[in-house]
Amino acid sequence: MHTVLPSDIESIERATVAAVAPERLDECPGWLLPMDSGTVGRARSAVPLHHAAQPLELLDAIVQAYRAAGYPPTLRLPEAPAYAPWHQALQAQGWQRRQPTWTQVGTVQALLDLPATGPAARLDAQPDAAWMAMYLGAGLDPVDGASRARALARAQGLRYASVQRAGETVACGAASYSQGWLGVHGMRTAAAQRGQGLAPCGLRAMAQEARQRGIERVFLQVDQHNAPALALYRRAGLAVAWGYAYWRLLG
Repeated sequence: MHTVLPSDIESIERATVAAVAPERLDECPGWLLPMDSGTVGRARSAVPLHHAAQPLELLDAIVQAYRAAGYPPTLRLPEAPAYAPWHQALQAQGWQRRQPTWTQVGTVQALLDLPATGPAARLDAQPDAAWMAMYLGAGLDPVDGASRARALARAQGLRYASVQRAGETVACGAASYSQGWLGVHGMRTAAAQRGQGLAPCGLRAMAQEARQRGIERVFLQVDQHNAPALALYRRAGLAVAWGYAYWRLLG
């Protein structure tokens, strides 16, 4: 795994929550408490700002904060040794672990070095109808897609990458630029167009904008079982910084 500084963990988590802007955001010492009624896990789960050991007594305070605000308690916990006591306590209390995910980091230069084999991508301040159609298209649950679109729409300063072929948007993604990081979100490629080098076109456009802003680092989150995406990000020089999973209290 790629080693990151404690300050990098906090800046990435703050940039992540800013990009998937929740309906409400609270904080307690060492934690962000995003709250949202939608389906986007990162917008509705408490996340620590560092990976050092923390007292389990905080769990009750976090759960009560969510319940007092009318939201179901959810945690997004790193797979770090310091959180093993948390994992054990949550399992004993009936929480369920879901969606193991990698946080990956890399350099903007590595994105710029990706082979330029496809059409140039366009980067817009607002998503147009074609971008939304691609983002909410085949293969994505419509309820989940609509929730993700609302979260992105609440965020400030995102840029929306569109890759077009023959006048049709065939790949898309969203980029955030905050906390000293380029954040890559919502990458989609039309099923019939996959494997043709379109996603790197969007990544390069995001990286060009990052370079203009003086940003040289990139992060993203990817499902640990998404083999095609992992292969792409490996070619783009991204490495795993840490893993995490969602913990939900059912019933």
